[in-house]
Amino acid sequence: MTAPCMRSHRLLALPLGMAMATTLALLPDVTASAAGAAPTADTTSLSYVVNVTTGKRPSTTVKKAVGEAGGTIVISYDRIGVIVVHSSNPDFARTIRKVPGVRSAGATRNAPLAAQSTTEAGATRVLGAREVASAQAAEGQDPLEPTQWDLPAIKADKAHEKTLGSRDVTVAVIDTGVDDTHPDLAPNFDREASVSCVSGKPDTADGAWRPGASEGAAHGTHVAGEIAAAKNGIGMTGVAPGVRVSGIKVATPADYIYAEAVVCGFVWAAEHHVDVTNNSYYTDPWKFNCLDDLDQRALVDAVTRASQYAERKGTVNVAAAGNESRDLDADSLTDPASPDDGTPGDRVIDPHKCLDIPTQLPGVVTVAATGAKGVKSSFSNYGRHVVDVAAPGGDLYQSPAAPATDGRILGTMPGGKWAYTMGTSMASPHVAGVAALIKSTHPHATAGEVKALLYTGADITPCTDPYDFDSDGRIDAVCKGPRNHNGFYGRGIVNALNAVTK
Repeated sequence: MTAPCMRSHRLLALPLGMAMATTLALLPDVTASAAGAAPTADTTSLSYVVNVTTGKRPSTTVKKAVGEAGGTIVISYDRIGVIVVHSSNPDFARTIRKVPGVRSAGATRNAPLAAQSTTEAGATRVLGAREVASAQAAEGQDPLEPTQWDLPAIKADKAHEKTLGSRDVTVAVIDTGVDDTHPDLAPNFDREASVSCVSGKPDTADGAWRPGASEGAAHGTHVAGEIAAAKNGIGMTGVAPGVRVSGIKVATPADYIYAEAVVCGFVWAAEHHVDVTNNSYYTDPWKFNCLDDLDQRALVDAVTRASQYAERKGTVNVAAAGNESRDLDADSLTDPASPDDGTPGDRVIDPHKCLDIPTQLPGVVTVAATGAKGVKSSFSNYGRHVVDVAAPGGDLYQSPAAPATDGRILGTMPGGKWAYTMGTSMASPHVAGVAALIKSTHPHATAGEVKALLYTGADITPCTDPYDFDSDGRIDAVCKGPRNHNGFYGRGIVNALNAVTK
């Protein structure tokens, strides 16, 4: 039996039909040189990434070739050698790949560019103001904190007795946008580190980072609350309630997250001194990007350059493993959903050669989900040498101990509300929050040192064997590897108390 998943699984929560994964029960110095404006959208124009020699701006030859091939440069991220181009020429990528100095190039989507905008499984249960106001909490707790079984699961409640985190640390939520007006987020929101990257070019207009009106657009706000909801006597408490959080919006109005937006997001984080990024999505339109396909290889190249640039600048990049109950270390997998903006069809891929980005990129901390019993969530992807650590992501098959009543994860929602959600989307921000606590107590640590402390501080969790999450007598997944580094839990379940005491 497999857990229900979202329309495209782009967002890694169950189910909100986006590029991530979620389930809801609601409660009340890269030089980015622009070499031309984006063309007016039409029914045939596509977006491309063109990758040139790393660390160099496009040569006059490349710029001229882009124009001759019918392309317009939207922006060039010169320090990483990635150029975002719009073109209505169906042969643009094939033509530009032949130009000296071009390392790779490919279309970032199958659907035509839409006009520019300024701007998961289970039932939804809305609580009224009276119900929220009647929540009972111990002295020193936020009102809804007793329902957050996930905080003691990673000893975050004990960590908060030591520190809530440093105001000098910022976690960027690369996602659908963040509602900075939420009363649990406003005290910790970092406007200077927030932006919209939807077009692939930073939009710094005030509020550009806020979510749109679609159901899926709430995802980023939920993630932000898990990380840094303030300990302020209102609502819930984040894993690192004393750090700051920013929103880097990368989702289109239709909730697609394309490579040019992800590149922009990582570069923005690098250039604005962000300490940690959370990435609870996969990059559209390919669930897995195969290196033997020239277009898909170019997307891997561009996003890898951007994420590694951010890490070199000191940023720890954390990503969700996905919600399809897949073994990402298997010899082969069937991908039925790609391209998700075109006509998808079953294709058999090798996950070692066809990558979920940014989840499977070098240096990225890949996170699997666990439920309230500390066992791998029914929906969580897994895989030896893929999963680095695990954290609470919720599971309807694992009920929490009282006073908590819901096996999902509490988070903030646009409009001053709160919601229970589940998915690896919810596991990843727990790890981002713990990484932020490590950075708070080790302010001069490099990204590599923060990751090392994250791994060594995790609670070693051996394989669950046999793994039969629904108790129907059938084995649902096989965990491989030793107790201290296996396919279900990686180095183990993260520990926030160790993060602030070691």
